[in-house]
Amino acid sequence: MAGDRQVGQNGSTSKEKKLKRKQVLERMKAVDELIKSAYDESDTDPLSAFAPFRSYDRNGLCIRLESASGDKLSLPIKRYIQNLLKLNMEKQYGCEWPSEEKIKRREMVAPEARYLFALEPQAVCATQGSGQQEKEMDDSCTVESKSAIVGFVHYRFTVEEDVPVLYVYELQLEPRVQGKGLGKFLMQLIELIAHKKHMSAVVLTVQTENLTAMRFYLSKLRYNISSISPSQVGVEKNYEILCKAFDIEAKERLESGCTTYLGIPKVKIAQNN
Repeated sequence: MAGDRQVGQNGSTSKEKKLKRKQVLERMKAVDELIKSAYDESDTDPLSAFAPFRSYDRNGLCIRLESASGDKLSLPIKRYIQNLLKLNMEKQYGCEWPSEEKIKRREMVAPEARYLFALEPQAVCATQGSGQQEKEMDDSCTVESKSAIVGFVHYRFTVEEDVPVLYVYELQLEPRVQGKGLGKFLMQLIELIAHKKHMSAVVLTVQTENLTAMRFYLSKLRYNISSISPSQVGVEKNYEILCKAFDIEAKERLESGCTTYLGIPKVKIAQNN
């Protein structure tokens, strides 16, 4: 009788393992289908569903938005992206910038790369820009005869911890348009796109030295340090992974519950911003 009971228990355990494996495989397939659907070529313009976000006319800015994919960028736009990345990020990366720049150039033109470009009338661009650095930006930012890029978001749809997410690779704005609400506006649009594409979270990476960006995401936008961030898994790196989860499962898998950054409570970060 004891032997029969043992065989029964082993059989039950085997069935449970098979069932669990089947459930895991079904979930993986469902997540893969979500990612494929997010890249559906029939939905080429993510802005079509969000008409109010096609333009930003506040705080002295007159901006309109356009979308694009990495494998269809023109040479002038590629140059603009490279120039703006160097302008904003070279100091943050320090001696690591040369190798990091090469990585970013490859990421920039990948077929899965998706972009939102912020454009303004070129007359405004010409009157507000000055100096050789601005001249270089102007030379490469023209998209059409009457507008010029002043910033962009590079994002992708991918999987983190078995969760479908929209991953923000870059949010870059020219210095003269920073601090005017445009970055927050773009991130709000990114979150709407994530929801529309049935992503469970938005994830992004921030350099640890970039306290301005950390305050922006943690305080203004209420992002969280992710459980997969280096500081949360005992790895010393020069960046943190942040996230905003939209459902319970994503929160359990991606959010760490961490309430401080570099020993500073998030409440204090908010007060100092």
